[in-house]
Amino acid sequence: MSERRRVVVTGIGLLSALGDEARLAERLFSGVGGIARLRSLDPMVYRSQSAAELEPEALATALAHLGLRAQDRTTDMAVVVAGQALCAAGLLPAGPAEAGPAPAGTGGAGMPAAGARAAPGSPGESTGVVFGTGSGPSHALQESWDTYAQKGGRLLRPTTVPRCMANAVSSQVSIQYGLRGGNYVVVSSCSSSTVAIGIGYRSVLHGYAERVLCGGSESMFTPALYASWDNLGVMSRHPEPARASRPFDLDRDGFVLGEGAGALVLESLASAQARGAPIRAEVLGFGESSDGTHITRPSVEGQEQAMRQALRSAELPPSAVDFVNAHGTGTKANDATEAEAIAAVFGAAGARPWVASSKPFFGHLLGAAGVVETIACIAQLEHGRLHGNPNLTQPDPACAVRLVGRAAMAAPLRIGMKNSFGFGGGNATLILKRYED
Repeated sequence: MSERRRVVVTGIGLLSALGDEARLAERLFSGVGGIARLRSLDPMVYRSQSAAELEPEALATALAHLGLRAQDRTTDMAVVVAGQALCAAGLLPAGPAEAGPAPAGTGGAGMPAAGARAAPGSPGESTGVVFGTGSGPSHALQESWDTYAQKGGRLLRPTTVPRCMANAVSSQVSIQYGLRGGNYVVVSSCSSSTVAIGIGYRSVLHGYAERVLCGGSESMFTPALYASWDNLGVMSRHPEPARASRPFDLDRDGFVLGEGAGALVLESLASAQARGAPIRAEVLGFGESSDGTHITRPSVEGQEQAMRQALRSAELPPSAVDFVNAHGTGTKANDATEAEAIAAVFGAAGARPWVASSKPFFGHLLGAAGVVETIACIAQLEHGRLHGNPNLTQPDPACAVRLVGRAAMAAPLRIGMKNSFGFGGGNATLILKRYED
């Protein structure tokens, strides 16, 4: 099990406030984000009234295409993006041509047929599943709390436990598509799905698995959870939704909560080539650390350690990195801490990579942020363009990194770094590379 193999991405699935993957590059490089006024809850109840939500019918339409009924929003999004990624990787049959294209915003031609499963003995059947989430099936939990409060425990659904357990997210993906590798959920706050990708990467890298479906899913737009975040005081209260998320800007005042899901199929290069699978990118390294200091206050040393470990894993010097997709939440503490950690790793300003945050586009997806922003990194590597920091009006002098301006820019991109840092002190960093045969 000590063999070190090249690990590549062969399938991608995405549901976000920007839409699916087919719409991603256009929105990223045009600078058009997905943040608007909160609509799934009454915005007047909260001080933070901006949100990055899916288009109103996107999830329901995608589930109908798969012939599925809604279970829980977080779990359902995971099932949809998993199907997109598996189908794009050639591991599931696509929908029948005579049925026409899949509805807009659901993954287009990458959607599997209703009831599609990996055939017994096929490469897809042996695929493992590792998903990250911050709070798991939050909508099913809210429903169960409401029922208990209003009607008492005797009237709770018999299905409450299997709907509300955190590993329902990965288990339902495994069951829906007949995937018989291991399946489990990583819960590590905002670094959850980046850690899930890292686990999948290491499993394939060292020969423990031929392929792993990695991802993350999150929706915290329930009354109890949204109120909790609103009361914590870390979300932006800017009155203009399009300008509310302002990472690294001097006037930033917090993040904007988002929802969505993403999935990647990781497999060995040899396996992908043998199957004739499309190769989207290569994963070169992964690093992780724990601050070990405070549950909400970030640590320069902890973040620096994760980045250095990822570079060692990739066997690369800092000078090889062309850009950093920052965690970049838009809070005062996170951005200044991350900028200091990046400066410590990359040294003098002239040698530093370009830095941008994707959160003005997607909002902060918490446990799903890492995978969705990794997909944005892959789009940038493929197009040779960096998306901008669209609300960067006045860079904070405390964030002394090489920030991309407000507009997208062309650049010779080969290697990118993706950072994810979460409450609890969990830090995770990926190294990604444009695929070269």
